Amino acid sequence: MATFLYKMGRFAFRRRAFVALAWVVLLALAGFGAASASTATSSSFSIPGTEAQKAFDLLEERFPGGSADGATARVVFKAPDGQKMTDAAHKAEVKKVVAELGDSSDQVASVVDPYRGKAVSRDGSTAYTQVTYKVSGMELTEETREALTEAGDEARDAGLTVEIGGDALQAVPETGSSEIVGVVVAAIVLVITFGSLIAAGLPLLTAIIGVGIGVSTIAALANVLDLGSTTSTLAMMIGLAVGIDYALFIVSRYRAELAEGREREDAAGRAVGTAGSAVVFAGLTVVIALVGLAVVNIPMLSKMGFAAAGTVVIAVLIALTLVPALLGFAGAKVVGRKARKRMESASQDADAKPNMGTRWARFVLRRPVAVLLAGVVGLGIIAVPAGSLEMGLPDDGSQPVSTTQRKAYDLLSDGFGPGFNGPLMVVVDGDKAAADATVKQVQGMDGVAAVTPPTPNKAGDTAVITVVPKDRPSSAGTEDLVHSIRDSSGDNVLVTGATAMNIDFSQKMNDALLPYLALVVGLAFLLLMVVFRSVLVPLKAALGFLLSVVAALGAVVAVFQWGWLADVFGVEQTGPVMSMMPIFMVGVVFGLAMDYEVFLVTRMREAYVHGERPGQAIVTGFKHGARVVVAAAIIMIAVFGGFIGSSESMIKMIGFGLAIAVFFDAFVVRMAIVPAVLALLGKSAWWLPRWLDKALPNVDVEGEQLRKELGDGDGRGDGDASSEGERELVRA
Repeated sequence: MATFLYKMGRFAFRRRAFVALAWVVLLALAGFGAASASTATSSSFSIPGTEAQKAFDLLEERFPGGSADGATARVVFKAPDGQKMTDAAHKAEVKKVVAELGDSSDQVASVVDPYRGKAVSRDGSTAYTQVTYKVSGMELTEETREALTEAGDEARDAGLTVEIGGDALQAVPETGSSEIVGVVVAAIVLVITFGSLIAAGLPLLTAIIGVGIGVSTIAALANVLDLGSTTSTLAMMIGLAVGIDYALFIVSRYRAELAEGREREDAAGRAVGTAGSAVVFAGLTVVIALVGLAVVNIPMLSKMGFAAAGTVVIAVLIALTLVPALLGFAGAKVVGRKARKRMESASQDADAKPNMGTRWARFVLRRPVAVLLAGVVGLGIIAVPAGSLEMGLPDDGSQPVSTTQRKAYDLLSDGFGPGFNGPLMVVVDGDKAAADATVKQVQGMDGVAAVTPPTPNKAGDTAVITVVPKDRPSSAGTEDLVHSIRDSSGDNVLVTGATAMNIDFSQKMNDALLPYLALVVGLAFLLLMVVFRSVLVPLKAALGFLLSVVAALGAVVAVFQWGWLADVFGVEQTGPVMSMMPIFMVGVVFGLAMDYEVFLVTRMREAYVHGERPGQAIVTGFKHGARVVVAAAIIMIAVFGGFIGSSESMIKMIGFGLAIAVFFDAFVVRMAIVPAVLALLGKSAWWLPRWLDKALPNVDVEGEQLRKELGDGDGRGDGDASSEGERELVRA
């Protein structure tokens, strides 16, 4: 592989104008497609194989023409203290609002009069009207939204409290200025790392081009493939982070080759042939982790994974082709004057002035047990809150208390009971007698506040019953009630609704986590075994990842569920962790963790194969790779941390989770635990059974075959002999 990539890098360098033009054309085509496509809507949500989804499908079949996919809104009215909503003056104001909403937009399907629909609380203090729209919340026009928010203004002037809930107020999530701050931090780190504005700008430019192509393609195909707006945000988050990192490693290796006196074209080829090999395998681990989300069998999650994986593939291709092309345009400016002096000084006085990576590696080699225990115990303590993990899907009850959605939610809970915001929809596949029997059965169950009479379809073979629980939607009592109805009823009675879907979704996430881990970690283990020609190194990489991801989950629980440092991270409302968060974070973090494993340990493997002792190979790996890995980690943390400012709670939580996970994995696991374990293992770390060594393909990530073809030694004059000697020791 290294030889092939070497040729690719030289070709891109020579034909830089053609390569750069090709990527610009792709960006223009993707941008044109995105501009021509209609605005993305919210992705349809389904959970195949669950009872809630079966009931929903049955409703669509037996109740044709329903507006199940349309947005809804609840306009909640509360009378002043001592008054009731049944007073004549208040009734008149409410009827005005109902009339205004009905005439406000062609997108309105129906508006229910609260006095005819029995939507007044028992004490008369609260009433609500239900507004149903013909389109989803993301497709509502600004005029329709404004009409909804302004509908209660006159009622407010008359003294009524008016709040609005429901998904009709849903808007495209905003990431805010903090995302830009993340990119600015990345730029500063690159400038410090390279000491050259040109070298620092290359990774940023190529990453932006890659993300532009990926996100524009997603936008162009959003409606065709039913991709939600969140999909492009997550793809941008991951694509930007890996795009900068992959280009960073290529540029860094290119500069290192120049420092050794290579010609520019040859340096570009060698950079792509060596660091590019690591980029390919690091990208493959990320793609495996993201595509593996399909095993959960939830279409929305699968599409998010495939879309993000596509941006990673683009980032890899750009690093292998566009980066060397732009290096050709940059010329000598890729190494600034100060950077050249520093590189010359470093090369002339390398042994006298070891860099920070060298000093840290030697420290770990002197105290491997202490470093290992400190890292494992520290992450173990941070992981403790993960044992209290509670999962759920967000509703208006998880909104900040300052929002009208949360106020409407609280008004309905106070007026109609905690379970009113999470009613259960019981679908009876049978005639009126079966529906009436189900009503009687459910009425006698614990945890039931109210049961409505059955509503049959036109054919009379299906009925819908609404069950209002006593407890709030996310409570254990409501979950027990759902299971009780299902366990005590026959196959013709199905429970669905938002609350039941939430319960089924969380259960499906829990059931899929272990198979997903087994698939992703297993495939990546085999991939890393091919890369490192070792059994213990991939095993250590996988165990280190598990430690960092559990610690990251513990931090997420502490901040978003317990509320620790909530103000610092802008978390206005604590609550259960989003159901998809753990498995999504596992997938993304695993791929990113393997990035650092490949980039750092590949240098160690390269040194070991060329004859260095195991301990010295660790020092060499840190000498050449630690500075760049630290810079890459800081950049990735900055990019992910930028999304903490998003208005969408899911994006905020994922941004925090990924940022803290990268911090733990890069600085604790890869920079401390990994060298400590390798130091304790010694030569055993690179052990591989003879039969397995023959069976595995030789992908030449360390570039040994490439050096032979180019006629290079290993830098000490006896490279081939010592390399062969070490390979024999590995096989022994």
